[in-house]
Amino acid sequence: MAAGSTSTGTRASNGRSAKGSTGAARRPDGPPFRKPRWPKAYAFALVTGALFLLSWVGQFFFQLAVESNEASQHGQSFAWSEFLPQFFASTLENWQSEFLQLVWQAAGLALFYYWGSSQSRESDERIEAKLDALLRDRNLDPENP
Repeated sequence: MAAGSTSTGTRASNGRSAKGSTGAARRPDGPPFRKPRWPKAYAFALVTGALFLLSWVGQFFFQLAVESNEASQHGQSFAWSEFLPQFFASTLENWQSEFLQLVWQAAGLALFYYWGSSQSRESDERIEAKLDALLRDRNLDPENP
């Protein structure tokens, strides 16, 4: 059997067996990390879907109010058979205008990427520790500059 491999044939990093893992994956060159929870991992899609549903429901009710007012002004009764095709046609016309969608996708993705990135939530202690490590790598004393 090769050095560093376990009885199951999997090679463990740093010579330890992979059986005792606690659910946190280990990068080969860094500390363990955890996958983000489902809502955080898919926050952009969830917010985009919620905004889509909210705007579509809003469009439905506002268009419904306009159509029922127009029907009553002309002395006609409201007909769902006339409203629904018109509603779906206006929905497709709105989807053809992609400017706001693209702006949201670019700005929203950048915003959520920034919120989720490690750079956006590093504490002062972590930054100081990184600077101290860089100084030590260059044989400088971080306590006495």
